[in-house]
Formats: sequence, C-alpha cells, structure tokens
Amino acid sequence: MRIMAQMAMVMNLDKCIGCHTCSVTCKQAWTNRTGTEYVWFNNVETRPGLGYPRRYEDQDEWKGGWELAANGRLKLKAGGRLKKLLQIFSNPKMPSIQDYYEPWTYDYETLLNAPAQKHFPVARPHSLISGKPMNISWSANWDDDLGGSTKTAHRDVMLKGIADKVKFEFEQTFMFYLPRICEHCLNPACAASCPSGAIYKRVEDGIVLVDQDRCRGWRMCITGCPYKKVYFNHKTGKAEKCTFCFPRIEVGIPTVCAETCVGRLRYIGLMLYDADAVLAAASVPDEQLYDAQRSVFLDPHDPHVIAEAERAGIPGDWITAAQRSPVYKLINDYQVALPLHPEYRTMPMVWYIPPLSPVVDVIRDTGHDAEDSATLFAAIEALRIPVEYLANLFTAGDVAPVNDVLRKLAAMRSYMRDINLGRDPNGSIPMSVGMAEEDMYDMFRLLALAKYDERYVIPTAHAEQAHDLEELATSCDVAAYDTDVQGLFGEGSGGSTPIAVENFRMLQQRQTADELAPTGSNRVNLLNWDGKGMPAGMFPEGGSADREAQR
Repeated sequence: MRIMAQMAMVMNLDKCIGCHTCSVTCKQAWTNRTGTEYVWFNNVETRPGLGYPRRYEDQDEWKGGWELAANGRLKLKAGGRLKKLLQIFSNPKMPSIQDYYEPWTYDYETLLNAPAQKHFPVARPHSLISGKPMNISWSANWDDDLGGSTKTAHRDVMLKGIADKVKFEFEQTFMFYLPRICEHCLNPACAASCPSGAIYKRVEDGIVLVDQDRCRGWRMCITGCPYKKVYFNHKTGKAEKCTFCFPRIEVGIPTVCAETCVGRLRYIGLMLYDADAVLAAASVPDEQLYDAQRSVFLDPHDPHVIAEAERAGIPGDWITAAQRSPVYKLINDYQVALPLHPEYRTMPMVWYIPPLSPVVDVIRDTGHDAEDSATLFAAIEALRIPVEYLANLFTAGDVAPVNDVLRKLAAMRSYMRDINLGRDPNGSIPMSVGMAEEDMYDMFRLLALAKYDERYVIPTAHAEQAHDLEELATSCDVAAYDTDVQGLFGEGSGGSTPIAVENFRMLQQRQTADELAPTGSNRVNLLNWDGKGMPAGMFPEGGSADREAQR
C-alpha cells in the first residue's frame, strides 16, 4: 500500500442554475489575457448538448483517454510512443477553432460615439483573430442559448443507444447544467501523452499542472485528455489547463469557481488513496469502473490507514482534514456522488451528484403528492431526464448506481419533509435505501444547508513543503508581456516570493484595510477586490465623474 493525498471536488447538479458565475470569475482570474481568449478552465454545459469543445466526448473521433488492450493492459487511445513520434510535427486529432469558437468582441466605439440619428446604433461583433466583422454561430455554451431545442442536441454523444427514448421525452423539453473543470485524474492521460514530460501530478496534493519551462507546444496532451481540458495558448506556444487554483488551496482558500458559486453546489476536500491500486482499478471492465475507483479510496478513520499515511509523510492535520472531508462522505459514506465518464479510465477526481428535480415535476403533473416517498421511488423510472442518459455520463452506462443515488436523494427529500412539517420522522424511509436516520439527516445538512466550513475542508500547505510548492508550473507570467498588467495571481506575482505566501498576504491586506489599496493598473482584479470603494478602471474613464456631476 502506497498512500497519497489528493484534493478532490464534488458538484451537486441539482443546485446548478446555469448562472455561469464560476466560469466568469475563473476567466477573470486565470485566462483574461492575450492567447487565451477561447480558453475556459471552467465552463458550464447544457445537457443534452454538444459540450465544449463541440462533441468532445466522441473518443472514436478524438482518441482521448485510455483503453484496454487485448492483453488486458491499458494503452493510450491515441497510440503509443512510436505513433506519437511519427505525428509529433502534425497532430491530426485535435479540435479546431470551429470546435471551440472564434473569439470576438464588439464595436463599442461605434455604439458609444455615434451621433444622434433616427436609428439606434449597433455594436457589431468583430473577430479577435482577424479583426473583421463576423456572425456569431457558436460559443462555449451555445446549447444554453438554444434552450434545449433539437437543433444540436440530437448530436449529443451521450444519446447513443437511447435516442428513441429521449426523442419522445425531449418534446417536453428537459435540460440540466453540467459545470466542468479539469478532473485532476489519478491516472491522467494528458501527462502520459506529453512527449516533453511537462505535465505532472503534484505529489503533495495530486493537482495536475503544466511546467511552462518544459512545455514545447507539441499539443499531444490536448489529444490525450478525453475531457479536452488542456488548451493551447497561441501567444506563448504553451499548453495551459485548470490549476485547481493551487495558490489559494495552499493557504486553505477554496478555488475561485467554488468560492463564487451562487448555488453552493461545490464541495472540496482531501482524499487518501492507494496509489498502488490505481492501475488495477483502471483496468477492470466498464461496468466495474465505478466500484473499482471507490475501492481505491482509503478510510481515513482506519487506524492502519492512519499509520501508513503518517509513515508516508502525510501531516497529521491533513489526515484530520481527510477525516472531515465532505468529498469522502459524498463518495464513500453516502455514495451519492458519481465520476464523470469513468470509461475513459483516467480515474477522475471531480465527481457529480446527478439531478433529481425533474422527478418531482413528473409526479406533480399527475396530481399526486410530489414529496411522498412511495410515489417518488416509483417515478424514478419515468424521469424526464432518462436514467440511461445519466448512466452514460457517470457510470459507463450502468443504470444501477444511478438508480441507487436517485432513490437516496428522493428518500432524503421525503424524510426531511416530515421533519420540516413538524411530523414524526419516518425511519422506514432511510432504511429503504440502506441508510440510518442520523446519516440521512447529516447528508441533508451537507447538501441542503451547505455551510461554508462543511463544504470546504482544505488543509494548508506546510512550511517544509514551501520549496516544492513555489511557482513550478506557471513561470510564464502575464507581466512578461505587459508591465502595466497585473500578474497572473494578482499584484506582485511572478517574483521570488512563493505564490501562496504572496496571495495570502494580499488577501489579508484586502480584508483588513479600511480603503481599497491602489493597484497601479487600470484593470480590476475581481479575484482580490472585496467590494470596498470603486476601483479605477471598473467604469469607462470619466463615467463616475459624469454621474456625480449629474447628481
């Protein structure tokens, strides 16, 4: 047994409203610069839909992830070293700009400076690549704009094999939102695909990063990642990806996407796992992948696991954090979280609680009690979102685990309804799904109340690890291109001070200062702004003065 620690995330899809706050704040913090206009480390997709980039789940086309060879061993779907060597100067299996989208801006000058006229001026979209006027026909979540119509949804890869069933239900229109970030996999195909060895998995916390000094821009990682969460920065010629906001994680602060999530649907915690068991778990048949990955996770309360973790050098407060981890509770204790596309065999570490809300809609339409446990359980098979569709997303097509999760969520809803109405709780409801009453209440507290310190249990990095945790993966700093632009991680980043220390001091100063500290820039870093005052650059020059004059 070789115990390692891994930061992980769970998202409760029943609470996602598709507001895209997570995407916007991530964009502002990480990819709001030249070369990354089309890059979304965090994006929110509408399901059914094509995803971003378009149809990224079609691995017959994109050759991402791993597959089992005839001898039972894992191999990269895109081919081994020899094939990569032959294609190293021309990699044909990558999404094109059309599969992402051509980034654009608007002709604001015409809109703002147009003289008085009969017709209202229009700010036409202009390409950020060519600078020419363009017609917008696709974006990072175009499916959301289509509102669940059949114009593109019929091409959703996850409808394979169940298209006839969905077509009938789809006329009643169903959709749900699926936020996505890098999965920070236990068995990352992107790292295995990189000829330069630039992509690596941090030993300390399992976060997968790109060493910008070693990256040579081969872009094999883009092909290898089945989730297509590695991007190419055409300005720097380097690969970039979600960093799990490691400068924040190191000082105990949640990721930007989690911190700003309106629905409180994201949970971050530490998992202990057996690194020696990963390969075997990733090599089982598809229908066993879900249980196999759960078996890799270790019980942090087990005295033997605690002893082995201490022997492996994992600090005591990290073991305590693993014992309090909401991610472990949702995955292994309550067993309501599921991995995204385990059939890719990368062992993803961002898991999802599938949506339940449409069940209640189905029952309510029949005139029955929408919260009664008996009718809820009976209606799961009549989901407007078919269970088979959810199974294609989360359990490699196996509907049994999805059914179990939906029954637990339905049971929790029915059980808590009695309590909230002042009636005696019905202990038979938790028992019907294999849970104790206390566990069901604790699950309700974690999912519905979602207290901050229960959602995010993040141990801070230790001083003895500081040298290893400095700017290993991001030495390619924004300030190298424009000295008037803040660094990638806020003011002062890119210097000799470790990011975590700089970020902590900066946030501490923001929270304790009486006034907004000057930034020395006309750009506003919303990541660090606490809402005090009106930073210069938030509004067009002279805008605030004009408003004061009008008053």
